[in-house]
Amino acid sequence: MNSRSVEALAFDDLPAGLHRLWLDMLHDGLGRAVRLPILVARGERDGPVVGITAAVHGNEVNGVNTIHRLLHHIDTQKLKGTLVGVPVVNIGGFLLHQRRTDDGSDLNHLFPGKPHGREAEVLAWRFTERVVRRLDVLLDLHTASFGRVNCLYIRADMNNPRTAQMARLMRPEIIVHNPPADGTLRGCAASMGIPAITVEIGSAHRFQREYVKKTRTGLRAVLSELGMVAKRQVAVTDPPVVCSRSSWMFTDHGGLLEILPRVTQHVSAGEDVAVLRDVFGDETRRYVAPEDGVIIGHSVDPVADTGARILHLGVVAPPHVFGGEG
Repeated sequence: MNSRSVEALAFDDLPAGLHRLWLDMLHDGLGRAVRLPILVARGERDGPVVGITAAVHGNEVNGVNTIHRLLHHIDTQKLKGTLVGVPVVNIGGFLLHQRRTDDGSDLNHLFPGKPHGREAEVLAWRFTERVVRRLDVLLDLHTASFGRVNCLYIRADMNNPRTAQMARLMRPEIIVHNPPADGTLRGCAASMGIPAITVEIGSAHRFQREYVKKTRTGLRAVLSELGMVAKRQVAVTDPPVVCSRSSWMFTDHGGLLEILPRVTQHVSAGEDVAVLRDVFGDETRRYVAPEDGVIIGHSVDPVADTGARILHLGVVAPPHVFGGEG
């Protein structure tokens, strides 16, 4: 299918249908344009403008596959509004198969960026001005970092009725109450009054078909609630576990790390969750859960320096705290 380069997103100028665009963002040392790939599904009727972003960290590719599978199956003749899919935000990191940008920056700590600054800061600024400001809703797709695994979980401000509803409609395994932070794409959108959630889809460096399928189903549920697509009957699943907060555990010594519980498993305070051994195989440390909780993600790299991540523990919220099912 044909694609074309544009200097700005002018949705009103696009006819109904699926459009493949290259949006000018930066220039390299040869003066060549560095462009973002953008899929725009333009509906026959007016409605919200919803953005779905992926690969803000360059190696988080489950979201890329999710955007492809969602937008290529949208019937634009029945779509109400505009769906904007950005499969790769961090072009430099994506091409280098790495999390950070090609200048070593964590792009998700730089939003809204700067009009004049380092390349990554300018990218964040231009993406904010040229894409984010055009949206009514944002769903930002991520994964675990290299060497770690995640379940399918969402970070959202559960005190905000709109983002709480979006999070529950996604039907993830876990939801973590997490007000948007400065520097993140989600926080940037929220500061402009755009409801936004972060969707963590499993692990980095791979396509995980089952997680992608569940995420696509959840995204369609959000779109249907916005009146953009028709509602579909979906299989009833267990409600997500809602956590009031979460934190990581870290090693206090180096060695070979073995994680005992699996993701989504509930653990009790004092329960063994990890064992550390030296290079001879002798146990040197045993780590226990500091409180009751549920495993959101954990390390899968057995070679651990001092201060290595062990696991991400969520503290389950009582059902009445955020309303609905906990």
